[in-house]
Amino acid sequence: MSAHCWRIVALLVVAVAGTLVHSLPPSCDSPIYCYGELLYTVQVKPNPPFYDDSKKFVDMRMKYSPNEVLQNFEDLKAREGGDIPQEELLKFVNDNFEDGNELEAAVPGDWKESPAVLNRIADPDLRQWAKELNALWKNLTRRVNDDVKQNADRYSLLYVPNNFIVPGGRFRELYYWDTYWIVRGLLLSEMTSTVKGIIGNFVYMLENYGIIPNGGRVYYLQRSQPPTLTPMVANYYVATKDVEYVRSIIGTLDKEFQFWMDNRTVEVQKDGKTYTLARYFSPSEGPRPESYREDYEIAHKTFDTDERRQQFYEDIKSAAESGWDFSSRWFIRDGSNNGTLSDIHTRNVIPVDLNAFLFWNARILSDFHKMLGDFNKAAKYTKIASDWKEAVTAVLWNEDEGSWFDYDTLNNKQREYFYPSNVAPLWTKCYDESRAAIIGRKVVNYLDRSNIRSYLGGIPTSVNRSGEQWDLPNAWPPLQSIVVQGLDETNEKSAKDLAYELAKQWVRSNYRGYQDSMEMYEKYDAENPGKYGGGGEYTVQSGFGWTNGVVMEFLATYGERLTANGNNKHRRRSLWNNFVPRGHGGK
Repeated sequence: MSAHCWRIVALLVVAVAGTLVHSLPPSCDSPIYCYGELLYTVQVKPNPPFYDDSKKFVDMRMKYSPNEVLQNFEDLKAREGGDIPQEELLKFVNDNFEDGNELEAAVPGDWKESPAVLNRIADPDLRQWAKELNALWKNLTRRVNDDVKQNADRYSLLYVPNNFIVPGGRFRELYYWDTYWIVRGLLLSEMTSTVKGIIGNFVYMLENYGIIPNGGRVYYLQRSQPPTLTPMVANYYVATKDVEYVRSIIGTLDKEFQFWMDNRTVEVQKDGKTYTLARYFSPSEGPRPESYREDYEIAHKTFDTDERRQQFYEDIKSAAESGWDFSSRWFIRDGSNNGTLSDIHTRNVIPVDLNAFLFWNARILSDFHKMLGDFNKAAKYTKIASDWKEAVTAVLWNEDEGSWFDYDTLNNKQREYFYPSNVAPLWTKCYDESRAAIIGRKVVNYLDRSNIRSYLGGIPTSVNRSGEQWDLPNAWPPLQSIVVQGLDETNEKSAKDLAYELAKQWVRSNYRGYQDSMEMYEKYDAENPGKYGGGGEYTVQSGFGWTNGVVMEFLATYGERLTANGNNKHRRRSLWNNFVPRGHGGK
């Protein structure tokens, strides 16, 4: 069955009084990479496991056709009477699978050694650092090997036609929301052709699969990531004024927005009124293939029914769809955010950031359709954006606390815990803009009560030490961008001052870490400036696409004012404000 058909089957999931009645697809239609006895046997049976990282196996290339590999597995079972010795199983894997080498280093044809943004950075040390970060785009550029297109059934990698930037480390494929901040950095590096190609890859995925998957692997085809393609296009348009390109892909952008409306929305009752809001939700059968063993072991140690295990699998995949994999943000135990991964209830959390992003998408799409002369569609999206902002304000905004909060649909209450995502509506302008100064001051007071200025290594992802990587002490680049740019966008003095202070701390922390290791990391330690973060399912990764993009963004915005160390009196001049849109995609 095709991936498209499996998505149709997924729509048969019915929620009744919180209990799921299942008729679910697997993560994809491959009985080797996504479900089946072979996958279970290789990922779960060996003790110790063959690989430290379960992703290793499902990223391998098959040496033979899937039917031949499956037949070889059946023959092995028959020879061994069904109980395969570990050494014979490892031999089977080595005989039938190999490292794919499916990605090739590529040279971006539009790379420039000295883009103009470097001239806006006053401090010579920071300018040299930015020059080196600009050079990293060459190291992170990849293309998909032609064999993936010609023998697609032997790979878990999804073919895309254009070059792209990999995040770094174990993440060797194209990823969705990472790419938003990569695109921001590439545009500052004046690499508009590369950005157009990256957008084209996502358009290709949408047209072929009906979804932009979490990443460029078949096992991600039942989950997406925060919807940032339309904002990427808005950034590209402001940099190039390429109206015809927007015209050529506007139908695809509409399709992605509709995917979220059709598959990820729920109704929420508040004060006697019903609102439509969105959640992360990936209804597919079984463990995540790339973390099969980890998910399976937690499920079978914790839950004693197949139904409850399946709910766990869906919630953990849904958290992966959020990009926050994993965090106390998705834990619900006794109405709180305490607990462990066994307390994950992602489907029951209405996330502030996702709903702020969808408002942003609707507003940009309204602007695009107006620009292209389709005033009926523009009006449709304007109405959606207005309704969405009303819902976000009614359900998620807390006037007393001066912040937005995720909403718990199990306990029908706001989750009043600190996460940087709480202030995402500032970034996308999902609030009454006539109250921008008031809301800006309220958010500053909220952040101060949360003691955020004291973390010199960056804004922490939470103040909860769960051991998961999207919690304290880790600080993640995209969250720095969301908070800093959101505060700055209010044009309220205390908010703009705090934005600069937080950006300065982040730049200096990253610079210090780079000087120590000559690496840029995917996450940092908020309590120890310059030190990389930890926790979660895998070791810290270096590279790193979105980290480079956020630093470039901050240097572009504050470069005439920032120094690598100490204080200075340079007047701020923001190149970024004149270059790439924030909020609704341009003014």
